[in-house]
Amino acid sequence: MTRALSITVIGPGKVGQTLLRRCNDTDGFGVADILARRIEAAEAARDFAFSGRAIDTFEALRPADVYLLTVPDDQIAAVARRLAACDLPPATVAHCSGFHPSALLAPLAEAGWQTGSAHSVLSFADPALSVVQFQGAFCGIEGAASALLTQVFTALGARCFPIRGEAKALYHAAAVISNNFTTVLQALAQEAWAEAGMPEDVMSELHAVLLRGTVESVLAKGPQAALTGPAARGDSAVVTAQGAAVAEWHDDAGAVYARLSAMAARLKATGQTR
Repeated sequence: MTRALSITVIGPGKVGQTLLRRCNDTDGFGVADILARRIEAAEAARDFAFSGRAIDTFEALRPADVYLLTVPDDQIAAVARRLAACDLPPATVAHCSGFHPSALLAPLAEAGWQTGSAHSVLSFADPALSVVQFQGAFCGIEGAASALLTQVFTALGARCFPIRGEAKALYHAAAVISNNFTTVLQALAQEAWAEAGMPEDVMSELHAVLLRGTVESVLAKGPQAALTGPAARGDSAVVTAQGAAVAEWHDDAGAVYARLSAMAARLKATGQTR
């Protein structure tokens, strides 16, 4: 029988809890240690995952096959230094940041560890829900340990794809633009409609109709073919007048309107936004 791959998680927040539970529920994996600054947090993660040993010091870490650093981005480098200082045999280690490359784990790489990063493109707001949603979620992999990390995260249910370490900032920004900024634009549209005096019930229904239609059209045709509106038609007079009205109401929104209108015109004409 093949030995189960032992996984240790450092920083068992929402991402860490999700991965721990997936490891527990997947054949071929075994949860080793769960390290948190507070023992109560480690114990809560252990209880959620139904496996693992809860600890609150680096000195208590035992050897494992793979160490997953699911700590906040600004703590990754410090945790890497702490882990490199431990009396542990070199293994595979990955952080789960979408922004930072695996180069942040340099102290471990210099000590002979195989390093990488694995970023799951998924909202981890609710670990109980993300455990289910993780099946089929996309996961960006990079670093020297890419081959093993791809095997691990694929086995856990993710759809893995390679990404260059030096491109991670732009890669992560694209996810923000696609998801978070789309949400901000929906809020901005609703605020503008409210300012214009649209009845709330009509606004709610119209917003849903337009958003669904836009998503369906973009997915079916692609951005260039799906794009409509005055900028796409080349109606510069409307774009200018409308932009002025938006700017008078909301300075920041006016600047956004002007920039996006210019990109919309280029997208319609060339298929690119620049």
